[in-house]
Amino acid sequence: MDLPSEKPLKIHLVNSAESPEFTHLTQSLTRSSIIGLDAEWKPIRGQTHQPTFPTVSLLQLACQLGHDSDESETFLLDLHSVPLPSIWELLRETFVSPDILKLGFKFKQDLVYLSSTFCLQGCDPGFDKVEPYLDITSIYYQMQHKQQGRKGPKETKSLATICQEVLGISLSKELQCSDWSHRPLTEEQKTYAATDAHCLLKIFNVFQDNIVKKGNSSNDMVELHSSGVNLGLKEILEKHDIDDKIIRIKYSEASHIFQATVSSENCQRIAEVDVAVSRTSSRNTMPMNESLLKIVRKYGEKILLRESDRKPKAARKKAKKHPSLVAVTREKQLDNTGDWQGPPPWDLSLGGDGYPKFLCDVMIEGLAKHLRCVGVDAAIPSSKKPESRELLDQAYREQRVLLTRDAKLLRHQYLIKNQIYRVKNLLKNEQLLEVIETFQLQINEDQLMSRCTKCNGRFIQKPLTTEEAVEAAKGFQRIPDCLFNKNLEFWQCMECNQLYWEGTQYHNAVQKFIDVCKLNE
Repeated sequence: MDLPSEKPLKIHLVNSAESPEFTHLTQSLTRSSIIGLDAEWKPIRGQTHQPTFPTVSLLQLACQLGHDSDESETFLLDLHSVPLPSIWELLRETFVSPDILKLGFKFKQDLVYLSSTFCLQGCDPGFDKVEPYLDITSIYYQMQHKQQGRKGPKETKSLATICQEVLGISLSKELQCSDWSHRPLTEEQKTYAATDAHCLLKIFNVFQDNIVKKGNSSNDMVELHSSGVNLGLKEILEKHDIDDKIIRIKYSEASHIFQATVSSENCQRIAEVDVAVSRTSSRNTMPMNESLLKIVRKYGEKILLRESDRKPKAARKKAKKHPSLVAVTREKQLDNTGDWQGPPPWDLSLGGDGYPKFLCDVMIEGLAKHLRCVGVDAAIPSSKKPESRELLDQAYREQRVLLTRDAKLLRHQYLIKNQIYRVKNLLKNEQLLEVIETFQLQINEDQLMSRCTKCNGRFIQKPLTTEEAVEAAKGFQRIPDCLFNKNLEFWQCMECNQLYWEGTQYHNAVQKFIDVCKLNE
């Protein structure tokens, strides 16, 4: 989904090192001081022997072009199509370039998988460092600390949550676990992948604007520059936070002094080292401006992989005691329930109008709205972050079947007499069809849009006239003036009083669910 009030994302799929898109990528990297990084891969499931890391299928690079510019372009590097040795050097230089700030969201795991993927294709060594780097989670907590005057909470925020709080956008994560190894990628996958990388730039820009406005940028950079110039080469090399350009200047000064006092043979060796030093920054990148340098100096981090990071977790786990027979039996029961294909797992007597009532947990709240659109009673949790027991209590209290994607909840099924079902599909339309088929729901066209999508309430049976709707909406909801001359019927929810009318959106929604539920067949 595009970010609101923004130009459409400029997305470039790079599937060949000889393509114009690859040339465009290399040129964009030389113009970028900030890039957002993300990666996608197909998860490895059910693997018990010889564990390996997932193979990265796609690397996203969102490049912010130029200083103080909103112009950006996002590149999707198709690692299934591009020969990895042909792009290894470009990526390695980008990851360690002192002129490019890399942004990521928990990118260390991505780097581990990326390094493994390149090693498997003969690029040994793989990537082991990203610097300078800033994690979006760190940026978020810095902003929270400034606003609240205290340290941020310890719980980890998802990228979708951070986007919602910082940018005010809803970042859909439906395609996160889709099959990224399948080709060709769908347009939805491309947009999803590009948005995940692009939003990192937008969050950082908010952070940077806050620093500039509040005058919180540090003067440490100026001090480092001035003190660094007066230090000798030995002192500079002993420091870990001195600019690479200062190191190169000091090395050049030291080499000239040394050449004046040694033999020609040693001078030749120094010249060879000079060439090696110059090669470390051979790409003609654009240096950071002073404002960005200050942020990097104060908040910059780095990702450094250790040898232990290159081993899959399962290979590093300590041996565990054999589970008891009871535990093994319980796990088998959970597996069987998750793959259950029998008659509906609910008590028919508990449903209203001969149908079960549902409670969708927070992972599938989108499914609740889809169920309401086809006339099915579907509630959502009473709190935003419910504990397992809260969900179970609500399902029991309201006599609902709990729908979830969380396999861990299945172990509590005995508490609500098997009134729980694990949804297997990831996309909302497919989830809707799965529930309809599993619970043998009879959906007809008259049921469509018969419930309030906002609160799950029923509509007042008699439609309202325009005059009645205007009166009912006073101080609560605005009815567009363009509707007054269309002789429309209005419907009001009995629970939340929300008003609806049979306009274009209504007819489009009805047609959508006729198609999704295959009511014409």
